[in-house]
Amino acid sequence: MSWQPDDYLDTKTRRKLRDERRMRFRRAIESYADQRRLQAELDDYPDTVAVSYLMAAGAANRRSAQPMR
Repeated sequence: MSWQPDDYLDTKTRRKLRDERRMRFRRAIESYADQRRLQAELDDYPDTVAVSYLMAAGAANRRSAQPMR
């Protein structure tokens, strides 16, 4: 979507664009808050995080291995 000066937009369009922008900011803030909350929960169990990381890394290595010929 290209930017246009407000002079060329009617009131309804300006309001819609402002609302869309406000909702993008709101979703970004909510996403950031969710990530921080999840990180705080994971910080309570560092041993569980390490185990799940190692399990995920092992699974990724098995998937990327070349099949034998």
